[in-house]
Amino acid sequence: MNLSEYKSPALCLSGGGIKAAAFHIGVCLALKELGFSFAGGSESYVNNNFDTEDSSLTFKTYVGSSAGSVVCSFLAAGFSIESIIEAFTQGNGIDGFKRNDDHSETSNLKPLSYKDLFAVNLNASPVKIISNIFRKTINMKGGFEVMLKKNLKYNGFFSTSNLEKYLRENVFPNSNEFKDLGVSLFIIATQLNHSRKAIFGPFDETIKNKAAKYANYATISQAVAASTSLPPVFSPYGITNQKGKEIQFFDGEIRDTLSTHVASDNGSDLVIASYSIQPYHYNEEVGSLHEYGIPVILNQALYQVVQQKIDSHRKHRKNIKEIISSIEGYLKQINLEKKHRNKLIDIIVKKTKFKENVEYVYIHPSPHDNEMFFSDHFSLNPEILNSIVRTGFKSAMNKLRHYKV
Repeated sequence: MNLSEYKSPALCLSGGGIKAAAFHIGVCLALKELGFSFAGGSESYVNNNFDTEDSSLTFKTYVGSSAGSVVCSFLAAGFSIESIIEAFTQGNGIDGFKRNDDHSETSNLKPLSYKDLFAVNLNASPVKIISNIFRKTINMKGGFEVMLKKNLKYNGFFSTSNLEKYLRENVFPNSNEFKDLGVSLFIIATQLNHSRKAIFGPFDETIKNKAAKYANYATISQAVAASTSLPPVFSPYGITNQKGKEIQFFDGEIRDTLSTHVASDNGSDLVIASYSIQPYHYNEEVGSLHEYGIPVILNQALYQVVQQKIDSHRKHRKNIKEIISSIEGYLKQINLEKKHRNKLIDIIVKKTKFKENVEYVYIHPSPHDNEMFFSDHFSLNPEILNSIVRTGFKSAMNKLRHYKV
């Protein structure tokens, strides 16, 4: 399969903390190595410093959840991969990756520090926590679980308010609106007090989806702050809608993982999806995870849940494709008139929302990569980041060698 034959590629990046962001950066480096480029900023500017508007290998659509939304916003704003690496690796005062491009004035990003990522949640101050214990609550009966619910009423250790400020002041200082970008950027969050996810961006108003809310009342920095609010580390992030009501959001991966459909729903025919979460597979060198304690076991459990979501989506699409193919084959076998055959297939395609001409490419670490599995999710240490970036690069190269570019 030749990927250059597709006309509208999209990049879809998942969550998973700084670890995921570093993995995505490695994937982007591999894509660049293979000839892909990343459009961003205003319509007249492309971050590779040359005109790629007519290139079929240029990403002009970005879909990001949680940590993926941060990387996507950087790319959509017009920053190069190299400058993004610098922002992460220099955030703790250590010289990092040096880029070799010549448009530094337009590509410099302020170093991203722990202070920008972790703002202390003032609503979780001791005074407020104690006062909340004595507030009127709904009647709950039970044992240990109910005791925790009644007494642990702070909603997160940190907030993403500093990240919102960093993006507003350093990434989108001139315009913080989705409509002013020269590319399509979609940020995924989850609505706290509902069962649906929210999609922020320049959406097609004709799209209807009961499981998702297409919202146009957030700035880019607000949408990213909402998407990255992973509980219980971060508190939910509130955004005021057009009616003046504050709606609470949290991590974009909670409701749905890898929202690849957003790209295809908005016209992309090639979706390259990157995710860093891959459950551990047993090997003799590491042994069983039950020997490594609760944090590692919880990590494995979370990874398995996320992986199951991704696999279910991929299997669902594959099953629909096989069903349509089988039905079409049967209709041909019974010599049904072509116009009736096409009509029946069209009905199935519309009901299942299947997009036959869209190709999906999934890039993820190897389940046997023990170093990647045990890596810290929230470290800005350059050595750790460089190792994860290399993993992302190798994972992308291993996957894309099966395709022509």
